[in-house]
Amino acid sequence: MLVIGSGAGGLSTAITAKKQGLDVIVVEKEAFFGGTTAFSGGVLWIPGNRHAKDAGIRDTREAAIEYLRGETGAMYDEAAVETFLDAGPRMLDFFERETAVKFLPTLYPDYHPDAPGGVDVGRSVVAMPFDARELGEDIARLRPPLKTITFIGMMFNSSSADLKHFFNATKSLGSAWYVARRLASHLKEVVLYKRGVQITSGNALAARLAKSAFDLGIPIHTQTGAKELVMTKGRVSGAIVLANGLEKRITARRGVVLACGGFSHDIARIAKAYPHVRRGGEHVSPVPAGNTGDGARMAERVGGRVDIRYPQPAAWMPVSRVPLGDGQYGVFPHLLDRYKPGIIGVTRDGVRFTNESNSYHDVGAAMIDACREQKETAMWLICDHVTVRKYGLGFAKPAPLPLGAHLKSGYLIRGRTLDDLAHRTGIDAAALEETVREYNRDASQGKDRAFGRGTTSFNRYLGDTAHKPNPCVAPIGEGPYYALKLVMGDLGTFDGIATNEYGQVLKDDEPISGLYAVGNDRASVMGGNYPGAGITLGPIMTFGYLSGLHLAGRIDTHAKTDKLRSVA
Repeated sequence: MLVIGSGAGGLSTAITAKKQGLDVIVVEKEAFFGGTTAFSGGVLWIPGNRHAKDAGIRDTREAAIEYLRGETGAMYDEAAVETFLDAGPRMLDFFERETAVKFLPTLYPDYHPDAPGGVDVGRSVVAMPFDARELGEDIARLRPPLKTITFIGMMFNSSSADLKHFFNATKSLGSAWYVARRLASHLKEVVLYKRGVQITSGNALAARLAKSAFDLGIPIHTQTGAKELVMTKGRVSGAIVLANGLEKRITARRGVVLACGGFSHDIARIAKAYPHVRRGGEHVSPVPAGNTGDGARMAERVGGRVDIRYPQPAAWMPVSRVPLGDGQYGVFPHLLDRYKPGIIGVTRDGVRFTNESNSYHDVGAAMIDACREQKETAMWLICDHVTVRKYGLGFAKPAPLPLGAHLKSGYLIRGRTLDDLAHRTGIDAAALEETVREYNRDASQGKDRAFGRGTTSFNRYLGDTAHKPNPCVAPIGEGPYYALKLVMGDLGTFDGIATNEYGQVLKDDEPISGLYAVGNDRASVMGGNYPGAGITLGPIMTFGYLSGLHLAGRIDTHAKTDKLRSVA
């Protein structure tokens, strides 16, 4: 079996198939393995997982079906959803039992916990932290985390002791000592390994999957890009790859798996698929630059179908462009700041347009809609001085780290008054002042009558739990004021190659023999919505697992659901 791509989709398929006795090769066109997974939060959404059951959390398969039916609407795919819910917990148990991949429970609520079937906790798990030195020499080929969301290369997750101590370093001698020791240890790691080795989130998941592949003897050939599929008597029998400037043919007797990461950087395709790009707006994706739609194009050339049909064709992520010097920019995904009290988001018209504490995807969809009459799709986060020093804003860190460099580079805009800020940013000044007055009217009581911030468990989860009465709402106080411009990005594509539930690529609704698609190459089971933390990686690994079993002949395509449960 040949797997093209080395993210969670490709590696979960490869590991599963190898465990069933197949000979597996993975090729990756970039210099690093890990794909988008290595940049991600490393969270999987798996209803019915054993971690929730062990914690005594009550959930039902029926509730998950009800939730997904409502979330996916007209795009609900009964066969795919039921297969995912049946196989997801089994996939998780398989990897934790058989490989180096381990998970921890999280407290993440569903993103719409008040919707029918939604829950406040239990469906999401996160990759366990990992010491990357276990990869040996291959540590150099592990994709580093996204630079803009680390602190001098150090990785944190939102609940880590590291993060709490760093925020408290100027207030506690104990935290200051902890931070000093942590920094010294990290700098030693950088000297020895040219990167931090205590890794978390998606970087840990990518490393654990790679470690599992290497333990099984599965080679991952980096800098080896697939150029085209090979067809023999109507069957996909291999691929032509380019390695070290030379074309090579790899023959795959069982099949080829497309795991190329979707089409986030396929300029031609996103110009047709993304509504804000169609009208001339900017799109800045933080996913790896190699996600250029290779899998989609190879599938189409042999008869596969890539439809743009979902209401939201990608997992939207509002991002800011971070000046790095010499004309270079980084991309910062806004995962945390929008939830904090005292920060609001407005369009160029100076008005709020959504609940800023909703998920990144929901805020992104609202942002696209709010700017539909404008060429530019953008929003500005607005706050006062006390708030920016307490929580930071985007790439600008909270006190005691200085803001001067961000003001000088133009990343942050500061104004003495709201009117001054509006003129510096091009925002409608009168509307901005009225928006702030209207927001402040109830904010001191923790209320947001316009959009209901802080009214769901998900809103509150990423707010400031120490702020009362609402962890997401506080008035905007006296100046100076700050603004940060956000544009649209994505965490990966939702539309993709049409497959059946086992990952077989379809031509005229019939499988193309020997060809599979997994990960973001495959159309998402979520139908263009984002129901909860990990709804990309959860299905990606589940369907990768099923594709591996199917390639190894462990699943009868015509079996009923109860047969699938017993085999998988």
